[in-house]
Amino acid sequence: MSATLVTELERLADALGGETGAECPISLATVAERLAKALDVQPDEVAILALSGRTRQLQFLSPEKLRNVGSIPASSTSSLAARTARENRPEIVNNFPNTRHASVFEGVPLEGRDTVDTIQKIISAPILAEGKVIGVLQVSRKGTSPRKAGPDFTQEDLGKVLALCRPLGKLLPHFLAT
Repeated sequence: MSATLVTELERLADALGGETGAECPISLATVAERLAKALDVQPDEVAILALSGRTRQLQFLSPEKLRNVGSIPASSTSSLAARTARENRPEIVNNFPNTRHASVFEGVPLEGRDTVDTIQKIISAPILAEGKVIGVLQVSRKGTSPRKAGPDFTQEDLGKVLALCRPLGKLLPHFLAT
């Protein structure tokens, strides 16, 4: 699974070092596609958000099409991503339509989709750097119903996501610098 991807991302982060000005040799879209493949979801079912330390807003970095749609205040009580960032706690929600959540981003049609499917299942995990939350990684399963979206996420899936968050914590500052 993602063990080789985790290793690859760790090597890339180590090669870039601590210089936040160092340009990353691969795009964030490529990283998101690789994460999607490793986690057996579609590329638009992987969201990477960065937390601005200054404004305390979460901004979508991936999918690219959501970058200019808006940001999410970290104080939002209706956003799973905001709660993940605030509480520094990962979460699996396999009945997402039944939870209170902001749905504005779900209504944006993304590349390669004829319809706008809703998120049925989601994993949300904090991305950390030096012990502080700098972003959120969300992996979802979209569809017209929970059954059509695919299998429920498991603790094993959560473990894979958390393993991928480690190198993302080292890489994310490089993507923000470019």
